[in-house]
Amino acid sequence: MHRRSLLAIGATALACPAIAQGTWPNQPVRLIVPFAAGGPTDIPARLFADELSKILPQRVIVENRTGAGVVVGSEVVAKAPKDGYTLLYNTIAHSVLRPLFPRLPFDPVADFTPIALLGVIPMVLLVNKDLPAQDLPGLVKLLRDNPGKYDYGSSGNGGAVHLATELFLKRAGNLKMTHVPYRGSVAAMPDLLSGRLAMFMDVAASGLAYAQRGDARALGISADRRIAQAPDVPTFAEGGVANAESYTWHMVLAPSGMPDAVVEAVNAAFNRVAEQENVQRRLTDLTMMVRSDTTPAQAAKWLSDEIAKWSTIIQDAGIRID
Repeated sequence: MHRRSLLAIGATALACPAIAQGTWPNQPVRLIVPFAAGGPTDIPARLFADELSKILPQRVIVENRTGAGVVVGSEVVAKAPKDGYTLLYNTIAHSVLRPLFPRLPFDPVADFTPIALLGVIPMVLLVNKDLPAQDLPGLVKLLRDNPGKYDYGSSGNGGAVHLATELFLKRAGNLKMTHVPYRGSVAAMPDLLSGRLAMFMDVAASGLAYAQRGDARALGISADRRIAQAPDVPTFAEGGVANAESYTWHMVLAPSGMPDAVVEAVNAAFNRVAEQENVQRRLTDLTMMVRSDTTPAQAAKWLSDEIAKWSTIIQDAGIRID
């Protein structure tokens, strides 16, 4: 009996190396970013990795794994050892994998453990400066009176901009506009400024610059409150469009089945970095509303709610990936 007990303990130790070999982390941690280096997701991810490397006994190394949207990078994490040394830094893109990609090499829910929701970035609704709508109620009336007449742009089918715009149109009374997808926000902006597009909803960090220069007009923010960078721009709810909040959010996930102690240790480390004043300042400059106290359970609830919301929008709008 004594020998069998020792064998059982040894098997448990091998199954949970993060606990058996000491407190996490005792080797470098890979933070997989399924977006290109230098982009709006990669920059905050590297900030977290750098700061984590200062407070942990091991380095956190960012690896950019792009391809098939976020599928390639996410698959790396889904199939990684369940030890806390391979993590995923993902966005709203994770919540639309199931409805947009019917044949995935992993389950975006069952194969992942949400660790922490780090922050949310709202959208700003921009219109061409010559559009005959001076505020959000005026825009809604214009679109209602002219169904299908005006075009809106997005950074690509199924992306955060596309989804946020379709949510807004639905909540504003099932308004009809023609969707024109582009390869990124930068490609769409010249057409908004020239009047080819009537409307474009961009992440606040980049979109507000066009309004501040007077190149376009900002009529609303997709958040639950106004943001410091644009205190004069009302929320959608203030403009009469309720339940249209949308964000591109940042979350850390891990393979499912990790030991609870490791999940808690990873969560605590990311929250500790998110609490730092210098980190909050830099993320706020990117118009991120930082979260520094979310639990794994709260992150899981957020992801579940987002999957439900966007699945409905994708189905109702008939969104398909090219």
